[in-house]
Amino acid sequence: MAGSVLIVENSPTDPPGRLGVWLAEAGLQTEVVRPHAGQALPVGVDGYAALVMLGGEMSASDTTVDWLEPGKALLREAVGTGLPTLAICLGAQLLADALGGFVEEGEEGPEIGPALVAKRDHAADDPLFGPMPLAPDVLQWHYDVISELPPGSTLLASSPRYPNQAFRVGQRAWGLQFHIETTPEMVRDWASHDGLADNPAAQRLLARSDAVHADIEETWRPFVERFVALAL
Repeated sequence: MAGSVLIVENSPTDPPGRLGVWLAEAGLQTEVVRPHAGQALPVGVDGYAALVMLGGEMSASDTTVDWLEPGKALLREAVGTGLPTLAICLGAQLLADALGGFVEEGEEGPEIGPALVAKRDHAADDPLFGPMPLAPDVLQWHYDVISELPPGSTLLASSPRYPNQAFRVGQRAWGLQFHIETTPEMVRDWASHDGLADNPAAQRLLARSDAVHADIEETWRPFVERFVALAL
């Protein structure tokens, strides 16, 4: 496991995508565990170089999904031990919930499709967010939101609708409400899964989603490389 990143895939709809490629090409071996397919989560993170918690269509408080609580336990251990941790969308909500934050359905409705988030002042001193542009491109696809960050968190990025878009807990655990790992095919599968109508508006959204992936890679691949540098 030395030099390996543990990637928890919470749903078949949310695989590692391009993130897995970026992590491997930056120097980490990837070990993907799929509890949705019956694979058991490790009992702890000892021996791993990093932890990645991916997204999914369920709620962070869904008690019918029996691997979410063990996933939260892994996140708490990772934060407590200073293990480099990256949590995306549902993963970020699990990170917030595990450490005393609050997650609920977004009062302003879902955020779906290409968007920009804005760096906050504290991002300038963050080892991952510091070099980022002021308003990086992201891909949004969430219905629940992090309405309250865990105590002691550092807010790193916001959007006009929902302020808690990116945060750090401790020194080496980051939560991203948005997606950076997607491929155009993943996004189109989500649209089909969520029953988005095949109409001109939906097609324009998907066309914009297709196009934004190049900009996302330009910005977020170096971000992932900086994350890997912390783990090696």
